[in-house]
Amino acid sequence: MPINLQSFLVLLAAAVITVVLCRKLKLPAMLGYLLVGMLIGPYALGLIQSSDEASHLAEYGIVFLMFTLGLEFNLAKLNAMRRIVFGLGAAQVAAVLICVAAAVLFAGLDWKAGLILGGAAAMSSTAMVSKLLSDRSELNAPHGQNAIGILLFQDLAVVPFLIIIPALSLPDGSITIPWLNIQVDQLLFSLFLAAIKIVFVLAVLLSLGQKIMRPWFNLVAKQHASELFMINILLVTLGTAWLTEQAGLSLALGAFLAGMLIAETEYRYQVEDDIRPFRDLLLGLFFVTVGMNLNFSILISEWGIVLASLLLLGPIKVALIAGLARLFGNTAGTSLRTGFALGQGGEFAFVLLALTAQGGLVPSNVLQAVTAGVILSMLITPFLIQHSDKLVLRLASSEWMNLAANLHNIAVRSMAANGHVILCGFGRSGQSLARILTQEDIHFFALDLDPEKVREATAAGESVVFGDAAKREVLLAAGLMRARAIIVTYADTHSAMKILELAHQIRPEIPVIVRTQDDSDIDLLKNAGAAEVVAEIMEGSLMLASHTMMLLGVPLNKVIRRIREVREARYQLIRGFYRGLNEEADEGDRSYPRLHTLQLTQNAHAIGYTIAELKLEQFQVEIRSIRRRNMPPIQPDAGFQLNSGDVLVLLGEQDNLAAAEMLLLQG
Repeated sequence: MPINLQSFLVLLAAAVITVVLCRKLKLPAMLGYLLVGMLIGPYALGLIQSSDEASHLAEYGIVFLMFTLGLEFNLAKLNAMRRIVFGLGAAQVAAVLICVAAAVLFAGLDWKAGLILGGAAAMSSTAMVSKLLSDRSELNAPHGQNAIGILLFQDLAVVPFLIIIPALSLPDGSITIPWLNIQVDQLLFSLFLAAIKIVFVLAVLLSLGQKIMRPWFNLVAKQHASELFMINILLVTLGTAWLTEQAGLSLALGAFLAGMLIAETEYRYQVEDDIRPFRDLLLGLFFVTVGMNLNFSILISEWGIVLASLLLLGPIKVALIAGLARLFGNTAGTSLRTGFALGQGGEFAFVLLALTAQGGLVPSNVLQAVTAGVILSMLITPFLIQHSDKLVLRLASSEWMNLAANLHNIAVRSMAANGHVILCGFGRSGQSLARILTQEDIHFFALDLDPEKVREATAAGESVVFGDAAKREVLLAAGLMRARAIIVTYADTHSAMKILELAHQIRPEIPVIVRTQDDSDIDLLKNAGAAEVVAEIMEGSLMLASHTMMLLGVPLNKVIRRIREVREARYQLIRGFYRGLNEEADEGDRSYPRLHTLQLTQNAHAIGYTIAELKLEQFQVEIRSIRRRNMPPIQPDAGFQLNSGDVLVLLGEQDNLAAAEMLLLQG
């Protein structure tokens, strides 16, 4: 039955509250959606009943997820990681599938159920793992590269499963091919027919699509209409998905192909940004409906199957992945971290299980129990990855030796350094800074987490080692007690906050300079103890202003003084800007400071009050300037009295500006 407005409001309210709590606890929003579905579904509080229309709508979340995966499908990247993707990734899927299928056959179910449940268990959560590893700055670490490579193969392996599962639901028996007058097995014929279809559809879409896609997007983009571009993305995504569905394949496969086609054009990143709200909204709804389908009575009655699922998706899957990673030449620590990252079930497991439920290939109680096991494994994963370092040190004795050897290597390399600068990160900014420091005979010592970059830089004679600057032991080994300063050369506020905390715990007097993208985190980083915060966008504006002033004949000493004043005032002069329609669409962050003009009408509440009496600081809003009739703009003091017709230029966050405007006009 269709979902009514009251139920929909309950769903939205529960989702907002739960996801906010998850973000406060630094947990993935996906867990919040699953919990919402579990709590408000028909098997728990019963605040909302299962809705077929909501479930059908939620399926489009998977369509858009497959579309964005197609956008990421880069043949060059795939070729560079081919050993991990097609070696370790293929081995992982095969090993988990065989292990689970054997357990299912031993439990008395048929081979079809074993194949489906094994395929579902082989999948891990791309969305969850990539987000958690990114937050921990571990995507470029060896186990991060392993995890991404395996996830990429899993995403590719979903496609044949989407074809095989509907074919498996066909009844057993043989059929006669009229034009050949021979009998063949119905299942094999269906799989063969599906393979022919997919080859044909792929050939048509990829050959014609490559020729049509770029000219078509060029034509749409030339109209300079953002809503038309968005409609075109939806048309291409859903249209391609519809074509594959008409060919007897899946919607998700068509969306994946559409993403691959657009990935070859120059519009890839714009498309990815535009489609993200649809994907996140519908994917969130998908996870809510998955949580709603968790039957707690079956969870209790089938506790044995749930426990078996958790064991297969926990210790056994972790051990299998760690063992395979070890066979592929990784260290014990890297292998275990890879296993911990990928030991859970994933979103595509839900897709395969939902497709299985339609065909009745697996008993419903088993599907419910396995779904519960997948959900519980995903709930455990954030905590498992968070404590993976401690677990690895307990389980791998060699990890202590590797850690000690790495710290020893850092300590030996930094031993000769005294009064040096520690560079956290040796990317483009870090390398540029290192060259300038070298010109001034200032010694530096760099830490970076990209092993290939460290290898090449070390071979060239650079003073750089592999190490995580956000760890106490690494900073100490890098000579923190002898260093003159620490420079965080990458724009990652979360990591910079950890480095600031550690540096000032160990050596409070050491200056720390932090790089950030814009001015939104300047106050946060300054309050955390940063001596200087360099905002890229603000510094770019200052350099543009300095070159302009010198070109116009302003004396160099005056230019330098003006730039220094702006920096010392934490960029107050150039913070905030007026936003137009395009900037609003591109930079929708409501917490970013902006400028807003407001004219005091004849009956405005603020008329006759001084700026101090209005107490706008309670909204974290300041009056940057005031323009009065026939007068140039002035910067008022606290005792300035406001009159009717005054035009105020306010600086603050969007929501705070709205509250301040209400106070000024209405009281």
